[in-house]
Amino acid sequence: MKAINVGKNQQLPSVGLGFWKIDNSVAAEVTTEAIRVGYRHLDCASDYGNEAFVGLGIEKAFSQGICRREDLWVTSKLWNTYHRPEHVELACRKSLQDLRVDYLDLYLIHFPIALAFVPFEQRYPAGWFFDPSSPTRAMKPSPVPISETWGAMERLVEKGLVKNIGVSNFGTSLVRDLLSYAAIRPAVLQVESHPYLVQPKLLRYCQNEEIAFTAFSPLGAPSYIPIGMATEKDSAMNEPVVRSIAESHKKSPAQILLRWGVQRGTAVIPKTSNPARLAENLSIFDFELTEDQMRSIAAMDRNQRFNDPGAFGESAFGCFYPIYE
Repeated sequence: MKAINVGKNQQLPSVGLGFWKIDNSVAAEVTTEAIRVGYRHLDCASDYGNEAFVGLGIEKAFSQGICRREDLWVTSKLWNTYHRPEHVELACRKSLQDLRVDYLDLYLIHFPIALAFVPFEQRYPAGWFFDPSSPTRAMKPSPVPISETWGAMERLVEKGLVKNIGVSNFGTSLVRDLLSYAAIRPAVLQVESHPYLVQPKLLRYCQNEEIAFTAFSPLGAPSYIPIGMATEKDSAMNEPVVRSIAESHKKSPAQILLRWGVQRGTAVIPKTSNPARLAENLSIFDFELTEDQMRSIAAMDRNQRFNDPGAFGESAFGCFYPIYE
């Protein structure tokens, strides 16, 4: 499988499996099957609520000899409620325990959003609400400087709990500020990116700074349609240009979009629990898009972001919290 460079002599597989919204009832089985068909990059997070089941699937894959730990790239993310330095290692160790691994290949700050701490024994995953039982359910922001959180992330590397650290949902200004004081540079930036949200300046900036770029929601709308944050008309896979390119290569529209993401130098982490789609999403390295095809897909850009706390936070979680403006 193709890979992109991360840090010192490390390789991040270009196609991974994203576990957001993969149901607990199938997460273990999907994990083992994904590793069996060739996935070596698993993208997880505390907030997804399924790490314990993913861990069972990883353990089964190891026990069956499908792959070794050193052949697997496992990412997890620090949730918003654990940004205070004293909580960062606790959160990391909880993910390690659930995923049944001794170290993470990558640990990301999930959002540049710090929320009030919720103890594990009170609720885990903590979610967005400070107190879901309150009649005025809402997020409860907590003023924690990113520099303090990052310092605790760096200590995870020093202790051997994590090989690489990075950030998610950050823009250029936050990354540039982080680079000004980081003793350990962010190895990866993970953000939403697809043909409707190309983010060419952000990608170029990361490439200039030698920060690997992972695109979540690389197919755009599909993950957001079931939760009412997008509609079928928002699906880039329905675009005539994408369908035409798919026909010319005898590939599916999804494969074209994933190939576009990989070919522009990003890693992509599509989500699926369908065994046929698992294999299909990996089968994008036996063809290449032309420069004209790459440009025509990029020209679909309309700066449409589906995952925006500034848009969904107030209505869903009782707090207006923009981060991209």
